Amino acid sequence: MGSTDRILRIIAAAVFGILYFNGIIHGVAGAVLLVLGGVFVLTSLAGYCPLYKILGLNTCSRKTESK
Repeated sequence: MGSTDRILRIIAAAVFGILYFNGIIHGVAGAVLLVLGGVFVLTSLAGYCPLYKILGLNTCSRKTESK
């Protein structure tokens, strides 16, 4: 997982939390967003997203070796 992806996930999780705790989004939608935000935070901290592995996605830039 690339650093841009990690930052965007943390920002999205913060927005979800703000929306939920300020009562803007509530009920089932709020709970789903809150859980999704938690998943975003955990995957950002771990630097690994299992869904990316399943889908074959990679957001981490790889450095090439120069000879």
